[in-house]
Parts: sequence; structure tokens; C-alpha cells
Amino acid sequence: MNTSHMSANKVIFRKRIMLIIICVILFGRLSAQADTNSIVIHKDPRVDLLVKKQIQINEETTRESRSHVPGYRIQVINSPDRNKVFAAKTKVYQEYPELKPYLIYQAPNYKLKLGNFKTEEEADPYIKKLSKLFPTGVYLTHDIIDVKLDQPEDSN
Repeated sequence: MNTSHMSANKVIFRKRIMLIIICVILFGRLSAQADTNSIVIHKDPRVDLLVKKQIQINEETTRESRSHVPGYRIQVINSPDRNKVFAAKTKVYQEYPELKPYLIYQAPNYKLKLGNFKTEEEADPYIKKLSKLFPTGVYLTHDIIDVKLDQPEDSN
């Protein structure tokens, strides 16, 4: 009876093991199905450093092209007499130091243009004031202007 009892115990033991394995497999499948709506991503932290570095490179390489935009300048004189144009430039420096002068030579004339205005409205007050200094004519011209870009914060 001992041998038959032992073999019966082995059979029961095997059945219990099989039942436990089946339960574990079924529970694993059920819990896996419950988590199908969520995704876990493990990202290497160096990716963020590479993205920040690329942003910095893009900022530095495109800064120059973004500092020149379409806008307006005020032309106050157009003359072949170089001395006359330089005198006008000096007069503008004294009266309106905030306006940056641009001296342009287009043979045979010298032109003096002033300021970096984004809109016509921005230039209007200066046109009225400069008309008194230059009664022969002050003209608003389309031009590529210089704009000051904000310096990026140091991201080190």
C-alpha cells in the first residue's frame, strides 16, 4: 500500500503543480490584457542633452539671418556731393543720436538713410521732425533693417 499510496501522492502533487502553473499563466494573461492601454518608455537621459545642444546650435547659426528683416528707413539726402552728405550725417548725429545712420554710395550719388523702423507708423514722428531739418525732402523707403534679438539665456 505504501507504493500505491506514494504514486497516488505523486499524481496529486503533479496535478496541483499543473493547476498552479495554469493559474499563473491565466493570471499573467489577464493582467497583461489589463495594461494594454499604457505604454512605458525608458528614455536615455543623454537624449535631452543632445536636444538642448541642437537647439543651441540652431540658435547660433540662424541668429544672423533673423537679425535682418524687411522694414523701413528714412532717406534724408541723395547727392553727388560727398561733403554735403557727411555734413547731413553729422547734423543727424547731433539732433537724433538714437537714429542709426546708413551712408550708401550708388554711383554717382551718396544717400543717407536713417533708422530701423518695422512699420510706417513707427517712422512717422521722425519724418515730421526731419522734414524741418531737411526741407528738400524726406522719404520713407523700404529696406532690410537691423533688429536686435534678445540674447538667449545661458543653458549650461
